[in-house]
Amino acid sequence: MKSPKNLTLVLAAVTLLSLGASCRPKIKSDLPLGEIKIAGKNITVEIANKAATRETGLMFREGMADNTGMLFVFKEPQQLYFWMKNTPIPLSIAFVDEKGAILNILEMPPMTESTFPSKGAAKYALEMNSGWFLKNGVKSGDRVEGIENAPQAQE
Repeated sequence: MKSPKNLTLVLAAVTLLSLGASCRPKIKSDLPLGEIKIAGKNITVEIANKAATRETGLMFREGMADNTGMLFVFKEPQQLYFWMKNTPIPLSIAFVDEKGAILNILEMPPMTESTFPSKGAAKYALEMNSGWFLKNGVKSGDRVEGIENAPQAQE
């Protein structure tokens, strides 16, 4: 029989492990996941690197956890246009060039077919909860760390 002291240590270890696991946002998706960093903030992203996943994006989602987002990856830098058709949550979008610099950031209200353009050739677009970039002091010209590790666009 284990002593109470050993049982206490085991319970403490299990508690710490469960706390650590609960700190990472839970994402229910079959998309690849990645980690990026902006302005010292760690972000878990779902990666939309196929035509079908880029077209669907965050449509029909009811919400998104804090410090999580969706990273859209394109084959070549280009002028990008996004819309919010069938997307019930308000989002902020950062258009990012091939070197990881943010070109521009826009607020996108839900359920609109208005288009939101990049200011220049973007290879990536990062959608976060509305106001996330402003709240975290992120602005045009800031760099996205780790973006180069995202899976490449497949189609």
